[in-house]
Amino acid sequence: MQKLLRLPHVGVVFSLILMMGLLTAPARAADRDQLEAFLEVTGFDVALESIRLSADSAPAMLGIEADDFGSEWQRLVREVFATDLMHEMAVDILAETLSDDLLTHAAEFYAGDLGQRLVEVENKSHMVEEDDVKSETGAEIIAGLVRIGSKRPQILQRLNAASNTEDTSVRSIQEVQVRFMMAAAAAGVIELRMEEPDLREAIRQQEGDMRISIARGALEGAAYTYQAFSDEEVTAYAEALEHPKMREVYALMNAVQFEIMANRYEAVALRLAGMQPSQEL
Repeated sequence: MQKLLRLPHVGVVFSLILMMGLLTAPARAADRDQLEAFLEVTGFDVALESIRLSADSAPAMLGIEADDFGSEWQRLVREVFATDLMHEMAVDILAETLSDDLLTHAAEFYAGDLGQRLVEVENKSHMVEEDDVKSETGAEIIAGLVRIGSKRPQILQRLNAASNTEDTSVRSIQEVQVRFMMAAAAAGVIELRMEEPDLREAIRQQEGDMRISIARGALEGAAYTYQAFSDEEVTAYAEALEHPKMREVYALMNAVQFEIMANRYEAVALRLAGMQPSQEL
């Protein structure tokens, strides 16, 4: 799927999902076996695992370099962003929020031939550790398409719009930043000389630049990820994502992914309080 403190499983934080108005009792909740199969067939399990790749940007938000902590930083990332933990958190949240009807609708599309081929390339794209490689390659593809007058960029923009990439990402990233910085301040990692409403407003002031960056990155990422697919196949994917049920599934999946990211960043803030920059020998 395209496209974020260890809490007791029964008490997973729902702040982002509440914020997005998505925490409603499903008409019929999917059981855990169904959810496990859903995560695999849609590729959402790999999308969750890729959250770990965002961890190196966490210290920069606080004015700290990850390299300052040496090997301790990589150990912290492995522990806090443990795949099994994030997977279990996702299943817990989805067990409360994803209806059997929505699960079936999404799973049927992704279980088909086109869906499985899409999941394969999306899984590979999620786990590319060098963001610059994906961005630069995608930008080159877009530039080439524009030169020849291809309609492909418009199709990719339609695809991104169908999954609500920009709006969801802006709101969610802002929430992740606020929660991370507030947790770091509470843990004594940083001195934050403003109250939470002021912090939110300061972050909101950067929204214009953030939207431009996210839209550009989403287009480059889509160009990179789906380069082996025909215009007709990408259009078919966009049409599938535009279905009301798929839109609802994507809104929930995005909320779950960013909720887990925010939760794990808060855990990083607490752990940083007990860590000191180290020097590799």
